[in-house]
Amino acid sequence: MIPMLRDSIASCFQKSICTLPFSADMTNPDRLLLQTAWDWIRDQQSLLTSPFFPVLFSLTVYLSCCLPYAFLDLLCSRLTLVRRFRIQPQSKVTWAMYWRCLCKIFQNHVYFIFPLSVVHWYWKNVVSPPLAPDVPSVLKDVLACLLLFDMQCFLWHLLHHRVNWLYHHFHKEHHLHTATFSLMTEDTGIWEMLSLSFFSAMAPVILDCHPLTEMLFFIANIYLSVEAHSGYDFPWSPHRLVPFGLYGGAQQHDLHHLIFKVNYAPYFTHWDRLFGTLEEGSRKTREDVLRD
Repeated sequence: MIPMLRDSIASCFQKSICTLPFSADMTNPDRLLLQTAWDWIRDQQSLLTSPFFPVLFSLTVYLSCCLPYAFLDLLCSRLTLVRRFRIQPQSKVTWAMYWRCLCKIFQNHVYFIFPLSVVHWYWKNVVSPPLAPDVPSVLKDVLACLLLFDMQCFLWHLLHHRVNWLYHHFHKEHHLHTATFSLMTEDTGIWEMLSLSFFSAMAPVILDCHPLTEMLFFIANIYLSVEAHSGYDFPWSPHRLVPFGLYGGAQQHDLHHLIFKVNYAPYFTHWDRLFGTLEEGSRKTREDVLRD
């Protein structure tokens, strides 16, 4: 009788342990870190469920990503060490250019993004599952979201360059400058901002991602977009870290703003290769374009 009772208690204890959050991966430090972060995020329910959260989150991440590059822009004219990494070293970013971009960005967020956030907040409840995803799932889903977003943006971008009416009425505003700098990333008209926001919001929904994965995708997406517009080519830039020329990044997107009719994909190069619009470019190519 006693052994049976002991075995029953042990079985119940084992089952209760298995139902605890992340208990199955308690020895996995990566899973433990994600679960700890997710538990902390879930504790901020009052912020997560606020209609202000999407706007504050977007602006905070975006400006945080832009800040280091803005600091480099200030040093560029004074330090040769910084200027050597500038893709178009002859270009100069002024305070007037920064101020114009900031005004446009805040205007778009206040007058358009915030009202849409309120509508979204009213119609959809925030779902916060107790368990965090595992690291391989996060990496796989974030990459899948980036690839889907890249395809959507490529088709949208190509269409808005090939159809003159769409370019002049909706996309031309983003091509005010032929030399890229970080804050111009979201210096767009409202139609372009809403379109790209829709693509980034729909990618995790289509792929049924965990809310934590969705947040990490948004952060990665904003950073990569800012990096592509940064105007700097460092040894640690993403296009130098991804092998086989699969990633375009700052070099190729800067060339798009200089030539206009090449390199439509925001990140990866496979769609431009397929459509014959890939231009890898070089410093000589840029010099020839600027000379003409």
